[in-house]
Amino acid sequence: MKAEFWFESWNVDGSKTSFHRQNIHPYIKTHTPPSQLKGKRLLPKVPLSIMDANRDEIPDVTMQIVEGNLPNDLQGHVFLVAPAGTVDSQGLPYKNGNTCLNGDGMIYRLDFNQPGEVRLKQRLVTPPDYIADKVTQNTPLLRFRNHGLIRFSFLLGSRNELNTGLLPMKFPGESNERLLVTYDAGRPYEVDTQTLELVTPVGAMDEWEAAIDFPNYPFKPILSTAHPVFDTYKHQMFTVNYARPLRKYLGDIISKLNQEKEKEQEPEKNQWLSVICELLEKVWNRDSWNNDFVYLMRWDGIGDLERWQLIHPDGSPVTIRQSMHQIGVTEDYVVLMDTAFTTGIEQIINNFPDLPLVDERKLARIEPSPDSTIYIIRRDDLQEGNKTVLAQKVVIPLEAAHFLVDYENPGNKVTLHAAHICAWDVAEWLRKSDRSPYDRLPVSPCLSGTQQSPMDISRMGRYVIDVNNLSIEEKVVIDHPDCTWGVGLFAYLDRLPSSGMTPKKLDNIYWVSFGLWQELTTEFMREQYEDYRYRKVPLDKVLQLAKEGKPSCLFRLNTTSTESMRIDDYYQFPPGHIALSPQFIPRSFGEESSTNGYIMCTVFTPDRDEIWIFDAENLNVEKPLCKLYHPQLNFGLSLHTAWLQNLSSAQDKYKVAVEKDYPRSTLEKLLNFVDDLSSLTDSFTPSGGKDLKTEVKEEIQNLFEQQIYQSDFSR
Repeated sequence: MKAEFWFESWNVDGSKTSFHRQNIHPYIKTHTPPSQLKGKRLLPKVPLSIMDANRDEIPDVTMQIVEGNLPNDLQGHVFLVAPAGTVDSQGLPYKNGNTCLNGDGMIYRLDFNQPGEVRLKQRLVTPPDYIADKVTQNTPLLRFRNHGLIRFSFLLGSRNELNTGLLPMKFPGESNERLLVTYDAGRPYEVDTQTLELVTPVGAMDEWEAAIDFPNYPFKPILSTAHPVFDTYKHQMFTVNYARPLRKYLGDIISKLNQEKEKEQEPEKNQWLSVICELLEKVWNRDSWNNDFVYLMRWDGIGDLERWQLIHPDGSPVTIRQSMHQIGVTEDYVVLMDTAFTTGIEQIINNFPDLPLVDERKLARIEPSPDSTIYIIRRDDLQEGNKTVLAQKVVIPLEAAHFLVDYENPGNKVTLHAAHICAWDVAEWLRKSDRSPYDRLPVSPCLSGTQQSPMDISRMGRYVIDVNNLSIEEKVVIDHPDCTWGVGLFAYLDRLPSSGMTPKKLDNIYWVSFGLWQELTTEFMREQYEDYRYRKVPLDKVLQLAKEGKPSCLFRLNTTSTESMRIDDYYQFPPGHIALSPQFIPRSFGEESSTNGYIMCTVFTPDRDEIWIFDAENLNVEKPLCKLYHPQLNFGLSLHTAWLQNLSSAQDKYKVAVEKDYPRSTLEKLLNFVDDLSSLTDSFTPSGGKDLKTEVKEEIQNLFEQQIYQSDFSR
């Protein structure tokens, strides 16, 4: 796919007037019809390679070297995960402009263990709910649909798309590391690092609480964290399970859906709306939205999950307003954050596909808080037999979605490193209805579904929190005029190859920034952050800088507490490039230090998706050490990564059986619930003479008996 030709002008009637270059990008031809472009428009400088992804699995190919040379001391294996569209979209982007962050996870593995070459393997993650999604596509009342960041079936429950994070773990007695793939709205699953097949969920379904307490859902809507943590010293994995109260939003949405139902003439859609309305009314009447719980969960790799509900000193439950996208662990504490990534089950009632209700962003939408609320739990308080545990609360100005902590906490002082995504709503995406703040004209439709630009400069923070008196003892917050626009993903030496242990102190962290793009700047975000509390760069200046453009950057943040925190080294990507998903790869020989290695990252270029490799000790160069590419490699908005020194076959000491996860008693509850749905009674009779209720029940029974119970994660 070529994307080197940027500019084209249009008349008000949509006719073409002039070309700065010829051969307009085929993506633009496909996704930007002239009728949608009014007035003179500047076509995107954003690399269009970030907009599309395929779902092709690759068993084993050799990457091509585009430029430079492979270092001879690369080692190990890098894993990357990214959304790759859904069973009904066959890749990205979505035709209706839904967010590209929704989609089945694709795991990519890059092998650096053979001199002079890099091998690539990629595979979709396919938990049992994926099978249900695939099987029910032709059954309107059962099928899963995209609702913003969530994919949901109103009769079956929620998809666990497993598209966000990865976590290496190594428990006592194990020769090699195990790997989890994660998602904010589902349980983590273990992955076979050799085959990339799923091995098992962590915890059976009945060990997790649903965000909607509706007993008929076999695929529970579960909220967790995309970044569980593993303590390499005490061999414990920590994660969370939480819910938010959302019942207050249901009244308005039920009313609007009923109004839409009265207007709907198409029988199939009317039937679907009737079922949704009845389901939501049942939720409303029984208050089935679980209220205000947060469980901290601990796992030893072989047994059941242990869990404790978090409470405040006054005994009241801890509540989460946004999400718990990331958590951290130190020697003596677990650190949680209410993160500024507002994903959750509320998206099923504020993102209805193909229903022109009202501005969907105003229905149950949660705007990010400008502050970061931290909860600190003493690990010694996590005692067997207790049901609750005390959480100490600290509030830090400036929002964040990603943070790290030093493992050492001398004198009960926790050091926290945060990337403050100031005035940047990363759970939002560019919609077809969005308009430019420059001329109020529609934004380019070919960019619908991707991230929007930040409305202020990001800041890097380091905080030393005294847990004894819940005060911030030290605080350093910096920014950089070029590097810190939309700081998102990170990399660092997280395990020493010689021992597998986490460094006890972080002294260098590598971050990538998204940059600032005129085409991704919207009137909606301008209005949302017009009165941003912690503004550093005036809003008019931000808009001007976006017009000029700020590049995506890779930079090294020196975080040592013995001196002022600073950016010691950085690389600015060329215009029309966006970098994501950095990963630190330690050198195979030499000193084990936080800079003795390489940084691999994904790069969306004007032409295609590439993998770039940098010397971690010297980012300030004209070009990276090596650029890699393969014609079959086509990923979307890539996310988090992990590095393993060795691969291993799946362990066999822990596995949750499918029938334990989805017991027949749950299936019976679902079938009985369908029996009780009045909206399926006295309806039209489908072909074959069966009434709709009988047909739906048979479809459900066949799904589980013939597919789910026979699957064991197969397709």
